[in-house]
Amino acid sequence: MAEGHRFATHCVHAGALRDSHGAARPPIYNTTTFAFPTTSDLRSAESNPHDTALYTRYGSNPTLFAVEKQLAALEGAQAALVFGAGMAAISAACLALGRGGIVCLGNAYGGTLGLLSDQLPQLGIATRLLRPDQGDQLDALLADGYGLVIAESPTNPELSIQDLHALTAQAHRHGARLMVDNTFATPVNQRPLDLGADLVVHSATKYLGGHSDLTAGAAMGSSAVIDEVDVWRRQLGQTPAPETAALLGRSLATLHVRVREQNATALRIAEAMADHPAVERVHYPGLPSSPDHAVAARQMTGFGGMLTLDVHGSLETATRVVDGLGLFLNAPSLGGVESLATQPALTSHAGLDRGERHRRGIPDTQIRLSIGLEDAEDLIDDLVQALEGRAADRRV
Repeated sequence: MAEGHRFATHCVHAGALRDSHGAARPPIYNTTTFAFPTTSDLRSAESNPHDTALYTRYGSNPTLFAVEKQLAALEGAQAALVFGAGMAAISAACLALGRGGIVCLGNAYGGTLGLLSDQLPQLGIATRLLRPDQGDQLDALLADGYGLVIAESPTNPELSIQDLHALTAQAHRHGARLMVDNTFATPVNQRPLDLGADLVVHSATKYLGGHSDLTAGAAMGSSAVIDEVDVWRRQLGQTPAPETAALLGRSLATLHVRVREQNATALRIAEAMADHPAVERVHYPGLPSSPDHAVAARQMTGFGGMLTLDVHGSLETATRVVDGLGLFLNAPSLGGVESLATQPALTSHAGLDRGERHRRGIPDTQIRLSIGLEDAEDLIDDLVQALEGRAADRRV
């Protein structure tokens, strides 16, 4: 399709693969390998695995090619890779780009923090985890040779915003590269490559998949950077099944519609929760009262479907609120059509000790909400009754 088309059109048509019958959606090539008329043709395919069907474990499968073209178009990238999970994408990127040392700035998904603090050092890769208040240490680490900076924006779970344009410039001054986890924002709301980032990664399980029925990951960037990462995907066996890739492609077609609706509902709920006496703080970059609102407004076109509440009380108080919800599901994920509530202290960031969580602005009283496609007023009513200790009507 034409490169000049707009985002919604790319969601539907980028990567379109028409078969001989004119199928509206790309067919699923559920095969492990592809045959060639001659050995010469086989050797030619081996030298061009990104464009020629060859072997599914390599990622050389037309179904994967189609969804990767969709992913690249949505992030404004030259190329993309689809993975079996978000952590597969992050792991491959770290192994490909981070051997000179990796700095994670600010909060991040607990799995990412665990990879950086536990597994990668076992392989001799130097890593540093800088808390949100330690950004002044980044220049010294980069000057010392650390070659990869990892950042999320908005961050998980307290939804802080990183100035990606400034962060890119800082990394590039030292010859380092910036990898941004864009899972929470999605390319509907933010395109880090346009702000100078070198690589974007996603847990496609979340908003890109959007229906809580697939597990996948994605990485997007320049062809040169993607080639570096692709070697690790292939050797580590991180390629998803064609059925999963096709399911992801189906979901991407409605990404812009889903996320824009979730943006609007999340803002409405954030405004309502800001006035509730049981809520100590609402973390949502779309609120003018947010300390990061100005940066978010500058680099984002929407503020996302995630919001986080700090309630008055204790861990037990937060647990009672979550257990009292009737419409929100108590589940540790995000980005689906159904709304979810989870406690970071008990799920995504349970691997950090309590002191470290508090230093990172993740108190025991925090509840992270993933806003789905239900009616905003129904979700507000559910939160209010749970905050006020009333019995939920669990009939949905």
